Amino acid sequence: MNPIWLENTVRAALHEDIGYGDITTEAIVPPEAKATAKIIAKATGCIAGNDAAKLAFQLLDNQINYQVVATDGSEVVHGDMVARITGSAAAILSGERVALNFMQRMSGTATATRQAVKAAAPYGTRIVDTRKTTPGLRALEKYAVRVGGGLNHRIGLDDAVLIKENHIAVAGGIVPAVERVRARVGHMVKLEVEVEHFDQIDEALQAGVDAILLDNMDPATMRRAVLHINKRVIVEASGSISPDQIAEVAATGVDIISMGRLTHSSPALDLSLLIEID
Repeated sequence: MNPIWLENTVRAALHEDIGYGDITTEAIVPPEAKATAKIIAKATGCIAGNDAAKLAFQLLDNQINYQVVATDGSEVVHGDMVARITGSAAAILSGERVALNFMQRMSGTATATRQAVKAAAPYGTRIVDTRKTTPGLRALEKYAVRVGGGLNHRIGLDDAVLIKENHIAVAGGIVPAVERVRARVGHMVKLEVEVEHFDQIDEALQAGVDAILLDNMDPATMRRAVLHINKRVIVEASGSISPDQIAEVAATGVDIISMGRLTHSSPALDLSLLIEID
């Protein structure tokens, strides 16, 4: 993650949570008080987000020591320690919720991704994310997908072309849509087209696309499409694919399965911060 972008994101979250000041902590905790705390896993999963959590504390006090125990990508079970934090008690208490919010959400995405990757692995199919991310948190969520073993689809609208059904409708067909794109973008830009029906595949192939996205097709149609395309372009499957459908979809021979649910619906991994009492 770009450190400048990460700092801006974490700083904004601290502003949102603390506002003009943490009135509870300021009333209870002397400014000079020190403490040691630990982040504990309360469920099984894959950890992601240590950098964001560390920054949440260190932006409040740069003397905070954040010791990573479970690195990003590590699998933990209930009771495992994820990190130990020492330093200003006030900074630890004021930064706790922001740190945990980032880490729990990112770890939940990493955990769901790892499960999907394992389901697709026997078939050599790759798992990727989509642009269905939380506004303002895309880079963190897509980082979490990579931590879980998945890959990123395009990061935004400016790094690759994906011609979807509405583009095709406006352009009047796949061929004119592709022609307009080819006339505008450079040779380094990849071009993918979404098809909803089997009879659109030849039109996409004839237009010279780099990849075809099979949208909301049943596995039998996907298998037929993969055989028809015959490795001429990359084949992606997408459209409300649930975790228990991954193996069946991967078995059709598609190269990629893209899943919006990795970033928009993965449950957060339950984590807790506890002050250690001597």
